[in-house]
Amino acid sequence: MHLKELRLINFKNYDEISLNFTSKINCFTGRNGIGKTNLLDAIFYLSMCKSYLNPIDSHNIRFNEDFFVIQGAYDRKGKQENIYCGMKRNRKKKFTRNDKEYPRLSDHIGFLPVVMISPYDSALILEGSEERRRFMNGVISQYDHPYLENVIRFNKALQQRNKLLKDFHKANTFDKEMVDLWDEQLIQYGQPVYQKRKEFVEELVPIFQKYYSAVSRDHEKVELTYDSTLHGQDYRQVLNDSVEKDRILQYTSVGIHKDDLIFSLSGYPVKKMGSQGQQKTFLVALKMAQFEFLREISGLTPILLLDDIFDKFDKERVEEIIRLVADDQFGQIFITDTNPQRLREIIKKMNIEHAVFHLKGNGDMEIVPERI
Repeated sequence: MHLKELRLINFKNYDEISLNFTSKINCFTGRNGIGKTNLLDAIFYLSMCKSYLNPIDSHNIRFNEDFFVIQGAYDRKGKQENIYCGMKRNRKKKFTRNDKEYPRLSDHIGFLPVVMISPYDSALILEGSEERRRFMNGVISQYDHPYLENVIRFNKALQQRNKLLKDFHKANTFDKEMVDLWDEQLIQYGQPVYQKRKEFVEELVPIFQKYYSAVSRDHEKVELTYDSTLHGQDYRQVLNDSVEKDRILQYTSVGIHKDDLIFSLSGYPVKKMGSQGQQKTFLVALKMAQFEFLREISGLTPILLLDDIFDKFDKERVEEIIRLVADDQFGQIFITDTNPQRLREIIKKMNIEHAVFHLKGNGDMEIVPERI
């Protein structure tokens, strides 16, 4: 599977562009702030129906314009697939495949698997558990549609239970039977989510450890642990045991919405003890493991997006990373870098098909393709 052509209209800093790509490595070079990452984000959008960087769709419309359009032509299992995403201000986003609109955006997730490695991934280590749950949801939803539906329904039920707890507090009353009704919803949708997350992490760990060893060239022991209040416990009992606490707090304090991933390096938290380089290596290995996991389980080779991978890495380490992803098991790759010569030197050593697109100028972008 690969993206053959990308067209943007009024997307972020681009007015209108059209690009054709090679099926292997495509490089976007140019100074910082010129729009390299925005091109990767557009590709991510076509797979996941949303931006990797900004969850508010209207914020991706070019300044002083009323709409944006992203179009992609893909070769998927030997068949051309035309994907369209368009949005007008104050209107619902439209997503189509071969001119047929999706009734639900979730129906498209997983059709074009994608993995993005970005400096913004540092939030996975540095920020709260919500970021790590979002990571699990983003991976599992690409190969398991019922999982995504269960997450959506669970979140709606959770909102209603929390609202009920707040309403009881305001009215100085409480009805356990009404709470139990929402508990049944949380159990119905939350239990299968827990089970899928547990299975996912168990299968991901050995792949992750393999890639960390390859990228780091070190012998540090890395661990990835799924933390949940449901481990070894009955969901209904967990909710019952916490109901008085929830009544006081006015929100649901236990359940899959509190799940977390624990990142460890040699037995210590990566957030506290890992250097910037170690944290970056940890994240790259995690995303490469995500790539291999998706490829194996979906039967499709995901598109890999590498944004500013030279950040915090020396040239030798980046060369090792690119050597890994240039392997036959990887498919189409998009890379951004500020230094075109540095990137050319690394890729030329590998004798692999690639194209370089140099971005320059202010305001409207001028893109100069250079196929090598």
